[in-house]
Amino acid sequence: MSKIMNTATLNTRSLWAYLQLLRPANIITAWADIMAGFAASGYFIQVDIVPLLWLLLATTGLYGGGIVFNDVFDAELDAQERPERPIPSGRVSRTGASLLGSSLLILGVVGAVQVSWVSMVLALAIATSALLYDAFGKHQPIFGPINMGFCRGGNLLLGVSVVPSLIGEYWFLALIPIVYIAAITALSRGEVHGGKLSTGITALLLIVAVIFGLLGLGLLTNYQVLTALPFLILLTIRVLIPFIKAARQPTPEQIRIAVKTGVLFLIVLDSTIAAGFAGLPYGLLVLGLLPISMILSRIFAVT
Repeated sequence: MSKIMNTATLNTRSLWAYLQLLRPANIITAWADIMAGFAASGYFIQVDIVPLLWLLLATTGLYGGGIVFNDVFDAELDAQERPERPIPSGRVSRTGASLLGSSLLILGVVGAVQVSWVSMVLALAIATSALLYDAFGKHQPIFGPINMGFCRGGNLLLGVSVVPSLIGEYWFLALIPIVYIAAITALSRGEVHGGKLSTGITALLLIVAVIFGLLGLGLLTNYQVLTALPFLILLTIRVLIPFIKAARQPTPEQIRIAVKTGVLFLIVLDSTIAAGFAGLPYGLLVLGLLPISMILSRIFAVT
């Protein structure tokens, strides 16, 4: 009986370690990208939600796989700087993590192809970009943030791809998450040893650019700025303050707070886009993902 209990305990610990590797709170933010893109596509007025479900499955695989491979490639560095993480602590093997990451990326592409060939192409581009970032991009001061931003911008367009013909018309929507995530990624380089004042200021200016970009959407599309304004105000207040603090005092603690806030409030960014295209109720639906992500962030690491 004791052997059975010990085995069950080990299996539970192993499962928990793999969940930590996936960072569930972050995956919820990827769902918000899809829902925002889905709103921009106009397909939300249809009764059929099956394509949305396939795309949510796709982004779960793509984002989850990218996160797992991030830790796979960082295993040696994490052994020195963050030994408590699943791989360096020995709770998850590097081989096991690689198999999980590969399976998730394949799942992402398979889910996307159920919607359209354009969705499949975008999924392949996102998976490739994620692996490029994990293996190479994250170490590049300029290319890295853009690389990571492309992953999230592509994810938003993946939601739009439910109506493939709109990708060519709404491609510029990807610039908003690209700039936003580039700001977070640039700032995150100082999470362990602290950052530079210039990097903090650059990240802050990028966030300001995103805010003005959201206001400008009404000039290019049928985006309703007034409907989206409450969400935009929430985004501005909650994200600007920690980024200002991190720019003024770029300590590891302040930077981690700003990065965590930026990642979680990507949901508010997406709800701002969703509300402008699909109305207040749909925006609130996307915003409803935020408390779920915040609860998960208290259990699982975000950065």
